[in-house]
Amino acid sequence: MRCVIARFPFDLFKNEVEASMKGIKPEPVIGDAVVVGRRVYPVKQVGEVITRQDRRDFSAAEVTRALSRLGFTCRPAEVPAPAVPLTPLENASALLGSPGGV
Repeated sequence: MRCVIARFPFDLFKNEVEASMKGIKPEPVIGDAVVVGRRVYPVKQVGEVITRQDRRDFSAAEVTRALSRLGFTCRPAEVPAPAVPLTPLENASALLGSPGGV
């Protein structure tokens, strides 16, 4: 499949992407992720390997779009749940800490 990543055209095939990632240890996933084989890789790591370009040259969205079109399972970055705001009393309590010995 022909795709454009960082303004450069690439002919990518699913089996070639899997072969390229074989033997490469996945980095910790912080943002978007893709499942290649049985491993979960950061999208930027896979993009760097298959394009041989620096990660700063392309976006995760470009690689995610290309890999999902090839049939890979892509996962969006985990969005942390919004923190429940504390009431003024709970906030003061947290700032003061718990009383010693109780």
